[in-house]
Amino acid sequence: MSFVKLTASALAISAVSATAAAARDQVQVAGSSTVLPYASIVAEAFGENFDFPTPVVESGGSSAGLKRFCEGVGENTIDVANASRKIKDKELKACAENGVTDIIEVRIGYDGIVFASDINANGYEYTPTDWFLALSDKILVDGQLVDNPNQTWADVNASFPAVDIQAFVPGTKHGTREVFEDKVILAGCEATGAFEHLLAQAEGDTDKAKHKAAEKACIALRTDGKSVDIDGDYTETLARIESNKDGIGVFGLAFYENNTDKLQVATMSGIVPSTESIATGEYPVSRPLFFYVKKAHIGVIPGLKEYAEFFVADEVAGEDGPLAEYGLVSDPELEGTQEAVANEDVMGGNS
Repeated sequence: MSFVKLTASALAISAVSATAAAARDQVQVAGSSTVLPYASIVAEAFGENFDFPTPVVESGGSSAGLKRFCEGVGENTIDVANASRKIKDKELKACAENGVTDIIEVRIGYDGIVFASDINANGYEYTPTDWFLALSDKILVDGQLVDNPNQTWADVNASFPAVDIQAFVPGTKHGTREVFEDKVILAGCEATGAFEHLLAQAEGDTDKAKHKAAEKACIALRTDGKSVDIDGDYTETLARIESNKDGIGVFGLAFYENNTDKLQVATMSGIVPSTESIATGEYPVSRPLFFYVKKAHIGVIPGLKEYAEFFVADEVAGEDGPLAEYGLVSDPELEGTQEAVANEDVMGGNS
């Protein structure tokens, strides 16, 4: 495959225009704000290197994109959903109920979730326990679950500065939020012993139901203004930090790496987030990134399969490609993904 090497300007994070053509001759993509810059880079290069229109790429979050994806089959529905997490069983069920039964899952690589502050503000060395004690609505104090009393980072950890806790975290429609809850807040809940107390108090007919209830209680965040949900993309989080120099934001690694002139990153459990520490599995808060293709649209929407194949080509998603240059951690099993896309393998089968 011939591939025109992208210039630095072509790697800009700006999304492709969301203005659809009058006739449905463009691939339509929506979903994860984390995957957005990668999809935008690919869409721009696809339009330049193929005789198909440039795909339309929109954001909105993983959950919102998958909801649109599962609305049905036809030209009035999107072709591709980007996601910073795997599609859920309940989303697959919603898809099936609306006739979206053949779905191709495409893993594009890996990304880390990082915790960053203003470049001139305080630096931090965090653990999941620190974040749980800072943001959970209830924490364990002297063996009792109480409303979170911590007001400053020094209240959380005596080695931290005595500045007000102000955290900007992805809203609940973002896949990043779910990874943050699972790998940071829940991990901190378990480490402090709060999970066991919540499990003892949990209601449910089965152990599984009680466990689920305890996990849900663990990840409930405080609502007193210390934790602020960001429903937009990472640029909104950055803007909040620029107006509040003591604020801490939750970002994708790639966004941070493209804004190192404005942000400094914290360690997590003693590990500095980087493409290397994520690739080796050392950094504890990382996740695979995906997009999902509606197989029924292949052959109907011009360029859909070609776009999917181009996205995961070595020249694009490989370790020396433009996506890695932007910050994606290349998937060591990329060749298998390429074969699956070429064969149009669907989830739960091979046809």
